[in-house]
Amino acid sequence: MTNHDEAGAVRPLTLAWVSRHLEAGERIVRTEALHGGVTAEMRRLTIGTRDGGIRDLVLRTFVDPFFVEHAEDLLDRETNALTLLVGTGVTAPGLVAVDPTAAHCEYPSLLMTHLAGRTVLDDEGVAARIPLLARQLVAIHALRPAEGPRKYVTLTTADTVVTPKGADAAAWAAAIDMIRKPAPPYEGRFLHRDFHPGNVLFDVPHPRSAGARITGVVDWAATSWGPADLDVAHCSTNLALLHGPAWGLRFAEAYEEAGGVLAAAASERLYWQVRDGLAFSEEVRLVARPWREAGRTELTTRAVEERLDAYVTALMDTLG
Repeated sequence: MTNHDEAGAVRPLTLAWVSRHLEAGERIVRTEALHGGVTAEMRRLTIGTRDGGIRDLVLRTFVDPFFVEHAEDLLDRETNALTLLVGTGVTAPGLVAVDPTAAHCEYPSLLMTHLAGRTVLDDEGVAARIPLLARQLVAIHALRPAEGPRKYVTLTTADTVVTPKGADAAAWAAAIDMIRKPAPPYEGRFLHRDFHPGNVLFDVPHPRSAGARITGVVDWAATSWGPADLDVAHCSTNLALLHGPAWGLRFAEAYEEAGGVLAAAASERLYWQVRDGLAFSEEVRLVARPWREAGRTELTTRAVEERLDAYVTALMDTLG
């Protein structure tokens, strides 16, 4: 077995566990670290098949103490989601094996099939990708599982928001006051809860090509039940920070153009957009790092803070 890089090496107990879940005559011939993840280590495992061919699997391993503590819940939700998604038309990895409590591996782990495609985070071609993202999210929200996942969890409170240095103080104060209010009523939907360009795989023949298509959606560990507005808001914030506030503001419109239904009142839609935007204030450094690792080196922590301020200010400006 060869490692593409040192970070791609699989720990001994985990390696033995993976090997037990391969087909007869198969073996791991290569491992490679996949970069861009925030919550877990990701590795692509190339498997030599009995007939001399190869296939790829993906190993997801939680090693950070915070996520290890929550791994059983996260991996149970991801397992349930991957099982639910089979045959739905929403393309997701296939479940191979899971060890949510690290009973067999050094750390809690999930083994799944590898999907074709790649994440695309470049500014070029974003206008063509946004409608694709919107249609994909509408398809996810159309799922009606017999047993829904747990209710969504908010990721910030009015008392934990971190106002960026040099931010528009009045706009941020008004935004923080907004999320002190009770959440608006909503019709529940199946949520990915972490839907954004970094968790969507594309086949893009050329950055300027109109032939781009989505090949799959990954990272289903946060699946929840809640308002469609919350998933839309989360993707909107990511787009604003990756590509500029105008693209974040555009996504909700694209979602509705794709047939999605958001809260009827503009004030209710704004509540969810603001709540998600403010949640990013507490983790700008964590969010920006994988984007730089993926090649967006200009997205320093400070640059992302400035975009977040501009986005939150633009949202509050819609109040008039």
